[in-house]
Amino acid sequence: MKVAWLFPGQGSQAVGMGMALAKESPAAENVLRATDDALGFELSKIMAEGPEETLKLTEHTQPAILTHSVMVVEARKERLPGPDFVAGHSLGEYSALVAVGSLTHADAVRTVRERGRSMQAVVPVGVGAMAAIIGMASTDVETGCREAASATGKVVVPANYNGAGQIVIAGHAEAVDAAIEILKGRGGRKMMKLPVSAPFHSPLMEPAQRAMTPVLNALDFKAPVCPLVNNVDAAPATDAETLRQGLIRQISGAVRWEAIMKYLLGQNVTRFVELGPGKVLSGIATRMAKEAGVEVKAISIGSPEDEVGFT
Repeated sequence: MKVAWLFPGQGSQAVGMGMALAKESPAAENVLRATDDALGFELSKIMAEGPEETLKLTEHTQPAILTHSVMVVEARKERLPGPDFVAGHSLGEYSALVAVGSLTHADAVRTVRERGRSMQAVVPVGVGAMAAIIGMASTDVETGCREAASATGKVVVPANYNGAGQIVIAGHAEAVDAAIEILKGRGGRKMMKLPVSAPFHSPLMEPAQRAMTPVLNALDFKAPVCPLVNNVDAAPATDAETLRQGLIRQISGAVRWEAIMKYLLGQNVTRFVELGPGKVLSGIATRMAKEAGVEVKAISIGSPEDEVGFT
């Protein structure tokens, strides 16, 4: 039995996240306090009380989701099946690196806050957009994006290949809207603009990538206890420089989650554990395994009542 730990990205946050776990587990409470100490302000209060608009600011959302994931790991690590692989969706890659000992929690939480601030700063609110395209092949979405970019003279590209017929596009708002109109007539089951404040994982993020490069170059990476399957290559990595470059390149590069899941299934991973807020990644694992005719079990753990073991 091979096990993969999965770590969620932005969009899984909610006011109150992690608070029940902190009350139940001293280890989780310690992670929460360590986050406040590392950042120099009470992110824990924003996580607990909001308001939602404050929590949704990228510079708060990213460290909050990482913190929740690390809280789960610390609270449940004695009962969790150890990982053969880890992977994280976008900022979840940082959570994964903390979980396998490659980055310290303090370094990671400070870095993702800076990452969030940099990503928001390079594109003013309203200039960029993201949208989920449901029920279309990736080649059709790519073609639609190219046509929309050509028609508008603006940027729009696939940003997240999430699998199970889910692709997120990102770019200038005008071009994203044009792509939606083009794809509406070509079999897309659902098109949905996302409530995000910037066009993540698109070429519009290249200035943020340049700004974050010296920050990431300054981090001390240790060898992880198992391979991380990174976002940009959907390939396993264990050496410090490959892990570092993966974090740099993913800022403007697409999240290849579908390819990550195919790799893990190809490595005979049959147990998936999503650690942190939400159940998106465990759901994708279940659906993709079913499509591939593979029997797997996937669970999500984010609160005290969530079961840790597989039945």
